[in-house]
Amino acid sequence: RGIFRVLGLMKVDMVNYTIQSFRPYLQEHSIQYEQAKFQELLDKQPSLLDYTTKWLTKAATDITTPCPSSPESPSSSRSVACSLPNGAGNNSEPPSPTMVLYQGYLNLLLWDPENEEFPETLLMDRTRLQEMAFQLHQLTVLASVLLVARSFSGEILFSSSEFVDRLKCITKALTEEFISRPEETMLSVSEQVSQEIHQGLKDMGLTTLSSENTASLLGQLQNITKKENCIRSIV
Repeated sequence: RGIFRVLGLMKVDMVNYTIQSFRPYLQEHSIQYEQAKFQELLDKQPSLLDYTTKWLTKAATDITTPCPSSPESPSSSRSVACSLPNGAGNNSEPPSPTMVLYQGYLNLLLWDPENEEFPETLLMDRTRLQEMAFQLHQLTVLASVLLVARSFSGEILFSSSEFVDRLKCITKALTEEFISRPEETMLSVSEQVSQEIHQGLKDMGLTTLSSENTASLLGQLQNITKKENCIRSIV
């Protein structure tokens, strides 16, 4: 029994040695092999990458389209090029492949879940990208809520890191179902944030919000559900 165990270990060592010996060769030729096999598959099915082509074409178009001059333009229409200094996205030169790819991935984070024309080359990563898109969406809503809350509560209250952290935790917890139930979610968020601001101002001995300001606060928070909301476009 001991001899067979030793022989088994020797076989494992031999396999590991063989793999290590062939590794440089495999690394050198694996890319060419994958490209050749992929090309064979593409020759058999010319329409295999139609969605990928459409995705990259849109990304290139987004980059070459002049950046909107209005800051109130929806954030979904912004491109990577618009964030470059000196208006680098508005020149007449064709966009580089790297820029197109960056813009393409940005578009995936803003992808409509009901759009089935997802790039074929990224189908394996679709779930992970959807999770990232959800996190981005939640951060956008969270930042929008904090901006609105700060404009009503004042700088003194928001200088308290404890208050801001509590507001973040509450908002993040309440916006878990924002995508499926946006109106109901923001109704809960607006009421809770209003209560937190009222209590925070009261605890600091500051003047609490009037009924008119409270109503305005609730209305602005609930309007965050709209994609064209000016606060969300800033974020």
